[in-house]
Parts: sequence; C-alpha cells; structure tokens
Amino acid sequence: MNIVGFHHAAIICSDYARSKHFYTQVLGLAVVAETFRSQRDSFKLDLAIPGGGQIELFSFPNPPARLSYPEACGLRHLAFEVPDIVASIDELTAQGISVEPLRVDELTGKSYTFFADPDGLPIELYERSAGMRPALTSPC
Repeated sequence: MNIVGFHHAAIICSDYARSKHFYTQVLGLAVVAETFRSQRDSFKLDLAIPGGGQIELFSFPNPPARLSYPEACGLRHLAFEVPDIVASIDELTAQGISVEPLRVDELTGKSYTFFADPDGLPIELYERSAGMRPALTSPC
C-alpha cells in the first residue's frame, strides 16, 4: 500500500444549520461543495482543511447520539494544528464555547486542549510551536 495523504473525515450531525455555522463560522473552514441528497433527506457539506484534507459534514434524519463518555471504540476526536493556541482558545471562548484547561504533551512539549462541536464530538487544538506551558494532565 502506498498512502500518499489524508483525504477526509466524515461527521454526522444532528442539526445541520447549527453544525454548518460551527464548522464554517466558528472554525473558519471553507465550503468546497454543498449537496442536498433528496433520496436520503440529507445534506453533505464538504469543508476544506487548510494544509490538505476535508471534513464531510452529513445530516441524516434522527441519527443516534454519539457515545463519548465512557470512551467508546472508534474515532476518538479530530485534531487541528494552530499556530497560537492561546489566541485560538480566546477566539473560542469569545464565541461562548467552553474549552478545557490547557495541557502539555509530555512527549513533545507542545500545548493542546479540547472543546466540543455542537453534537459533543471532541475536537483537539494542537499548537504548532514548541512553547512550553504548565502541564495539567497527559494526553490520552
């Protein structure tokens, strides 16, 4: 096998308008394409991730809730790299989004934190620079 890159991650949301706003306006991801699939009563929104890859945001009627706590098998979280984690946290909190306390990866010394999308999907911000911040817990 010759994997040459990451293509996309797919997310099913419970409220399409709310999630579209979150991923495009709060996180600032650009819309590549938006399609309504009438046979499925479902929207598919393709969002570009800077640096490559995409998120496919799907809406389906009455999707079951995602299990998160306790941790379930499967995709654990999405992680986005940011140049300044404190500035990113400030942007999120200014928009009323709750962000977990800042942590430091004990293996890399890089700062990271978590917050959630409108359906509770954990999203990690991982700082590009190696600036040290006080460690609160180790990453999972």
